[in-house]
Amino acid sequence: MDPLAVRSFMRRAYDVVAESKQDHWARRFREEGGDATWRAGQALREHVKLVRPDWPSEDDRAEDLEHHIELRRLLDRAAHAFPRR
Repeated sequence: MDPLAVRSFMRRAYDVVAESKQDHWARRFREEGGDATWRAGQALREHVKLVRPDWPSEDDRAEDLEHHIELRRLLDRAAHAFPRR
């Protein structure tokens, strides 16, 4: 690794990078709808499968399920804050 490149990477303006990513995905969503993010996710999944053919492991799946259950719990907890139609 090039130490100068690593230092440059670490010193970059992360707020500008984050804003740029947000702008990019907002534009993609406006132009292509939700399918744009779905396709990006699928491309990332395919890449990971090439790099780690054993992914996801049973532990990965169990951890993912725990995260989904926690998200559901939080959504259920917040549901009362939204008016019913």
